[in-house]
Amino acid sequence: MAKVLVVGGGGREHAIVHALSKSKKVEKIFAAPGNAGIANLAECLNIKDTEVEKIVSFAKDNAIDLVVVGPEASLALGIIDALRNAGIKAFGPTKAAAQIEASKNFAKDLMFKYNIPTARYEVFTDYKEAIDYVKVSPIPTVIKYDGLAAGKGVVVAMTLEEADNALKDMLLDDKFGHGKVVIEEYLEGPEFSFMCFVNGENVYPLEMAQDHKRAYDNDLGPNTGGMGAYSPLPFITQEDYEYALNEIMIPTAKAMVHDGYPFTGVLYGGLMKTKRGIKVIEFNARFGDPETEVVLPRLTSDIYDAFVAICDGKTPTLTWDDNYTIGIVLASKGYPGDYKKGYVIEGADKENIYHMGTKRNENGELVTNGGRVLFAVASGKTLEEANKKANELVDTIKCENLFHRTDIGAKAYRK
Repeated sequence: MAKVLVVGGGGREHAIVHALSKSKKVEKIFAAPGNAGIANLAECLNIKDTEVEKIVSFAKDNAIDLVVVGPEASLALGIIDALRNAGIKAFGPTKAAAQIEASKNFAKDLMFKYNIPTARYEVFTDYKEAIDYVKVSPIPTVIKYDGLAAGKGVVVAMTLEEADNALKDMLLDDKFGHGKVVIEEYLEGPEFSFMCFVNGENVYPLEMAQDHKRAYDNDLGPNTGGMGAYSPLPFITQEDYEYALNEIMIPTAKAMVHDGYPFTGVLYGGLMKTKRGIKVIEFNARFGDPETEVVLPRLTSDIYDAFVAICDGKTPTLTWDDNYTIGIVLASKGYPGDYKKGYVIEGADKENIYHMGTKRNENGELVTNGGRVLFAVASGKTLEEANKKANELVDTIKCENLFHRTDIGAKAYRK
């Protein structure tokens, strides 16, 4: 029986822990740092997900059989390299391979070199050169900070003023740190997420999902880290699937090997179905959040076996439930802007509610502890049924400072 350590403390990690808890091969799960919901399934450690040396020491001292890393920040620090160097089996990409997420510039250069379909782009470090380029380019345009920005370093500028403000934030005020920006051609069409298990040139697709980025119903309000997701996707045809796998995900894995950055773990393709075909918006080097929370509940095979197979260079067995799964984020009022923490939550300790930003206060009460707080998941034979069940589940949660969208997945069934 195996001992597993999951690194991270959000909804994605709760979903990973939940999936691992169903495995007959897993005896004990630890989480660093975990959260109040994860604590129902795993032993939470007082170790931050960026404290690489402490995580390696714990894994060695406790004879951990497998470490699964969730957050991008941990991967960018080289946590997988450190674990493997210590002889510990670890699921995730090396620091060098994680550049595909940590550097937008790296990812775009790789795509253009290997003819992987994506938007046209230019890279800038100088504000004046960047704004001069935007002034002679079509608006809307997309501006991306070249580095990790916790999901907030991308601005879709619908006006020249919005573009100017974004460039000032990123190049003059160093809002996310001192660095470069990538300015991209604006693409139109539905976005979707295609996560694949990858080991070198071998690519094993997971089920597709769609995230909802806008804060409010009908895709209104500011962009967020994601307000809900659903899987599978009715608007993706078999032809779309084959193209995304064979023209994007597999060539990208092969390109990484060819350039000396072999990838192991989850390669996340943030894709868009445009009128001119499917194109890459971005790549991530890990499980998406909140997509993981609707994809992993559909997995009917053993995830521990799959993780180990990928780490060992073998073929994983992946089988899926055919039902539709929808998840709704309950977020703190004010998110993605300023918000307050510490509001008491009742009714959230259920198996199909993943905790994203919660903790226990000094009285042992569950309280809000983040922008995105909870993720309520439900399944149904149709998207409409799954949406109805997910909203009913949300209604069982009591907290005076949360808001949510009611229309996750609705575009796909409202014609």
